[in-house]
Amino acid sequence: MNDLEALRFRDPVRARALVDALGHHVRRAARPPDRPLAVMHVCGSHEQAIARFGLRATFPEGLEVIMGPGCPVCVTDVPEVDEAVALARQGVRIATYGDMLRVPGTAQSLADARAAGAKVDVVYSVTQAVELARRLEEELVFFASGFETTAVATAAVILAGPPANFSILSAHKYIPPVMEIVAEMPGTRVEGFLAAGHAATITGWGVFTPFVARHRVPVVVAGFEPLDVLAGLVRLVELIVDGDARVDNAYPRCVDEHGNRAAQAMLWQVFEPMGGRWRGIAHVPNGNLRLRGAHARWDARRRFKIDLAALWDHAPPALVQHCQCGDIMAGISSPHACPLFGTACTPDAPVGACMVSTEGTCRIWHQYGGRPDLRPRAAGATP
Repeated sequence: MNDLEALRFRDPVRARALVDALGHHVRRAARPPDRPLAVMHVCGSHEQAIARFGLRATFPEGLEVIMGPGCPVCVTDVPEVDEAVALARQGVRIATYGDMLRVPGTAQSLADARAAGAKVDVVYSVTQAVELARRLEEELVFFASGFETTAVATAAVILAGPPANFSILSAHKYIPPVMEIVAEMPGTRVEGFLAAGHAATITGWGVFTPFVARHRVPVVVAGFEPLDVLAGLVRLVELIVDGDARVDNAYPRCVDEHGNRAAQAMLWQVFEPMGGRWRGIAHVPNGNLRLRGAHARWDARRRFKIDLAALWDHAPPALVQHCQCGDIMAGISSPHACPLFGTACTPDAPVGACMVSTEGTCRIWHQYGGRPDLRPRAAGATP
């Protein structure tokens, strides 16, 4: 087999073989119908691939694949959004990714602030935000979100020396600590985790070894092509059924045990892990990434006095109290169980953060028609 043949990710023959293998291992588990084998992936890109390619229609009965807190925009907490909105209302120019624009804060989103006259720019990278700052004669704050991969890009910009009018409002998150929270939740059904391949290119798969040792559940690192996802699930279910708690790498073309050490060095030179709330989930020890004191001059929280009290006079929209984003991201609930999903909460009028981001479960399920089941049914069967 040559390299081109080995890298065919849309091969239906291979896909069918993987689906058959997945069904074989699930049948080996011999679970009762009311207690399916439950696994969680912690990446919005995995959910996009599963929905886009209709993979749930191929999953065997007896297997539940849950999307966890793998959307960085969704888990950006309300006070973090409020900080960005408050700065914008104070006249400071804000640059951020497009997904962050409509994430609700206490009373307003950045889109609301922009509609009221605030200066809010959408950028596609932190380097574009730096370029914008160089062209301006005013302060520009980059509202930074994302996990390890985007945090490394932010760190590289800081180490390169951005212009004096540039600063960072960091909402960056670090994934391994929140996996601890999910694994320790009372009544959790998750028996194994599918880890994000792109984050593991930075951290290496070895970062999950202590987690596996503590919780005795397997972790498999997987890529994002449909065959990558299926192969990762096959291996994960096999490990669960065999009672083999280990870390396995199903993405070897991009991930190794130790990851990108140069990127890790930049990440931890600029950022330090701190505890903080993830929206709708819990306080996550060491789950937030904040700029170290050595880089305080680039830290918007230290450069500006942020007047959050001006937002507290506004009551949050009444529908927010019915939003179930937190339970959905924790794997306790699903979008269809939320009374707002697809009615009061849509991509055009999102109530919760899970409907805003392209990596949010609610947005993905709304875009791709929810959880399709295309398996043939017996004549006369009720759909």
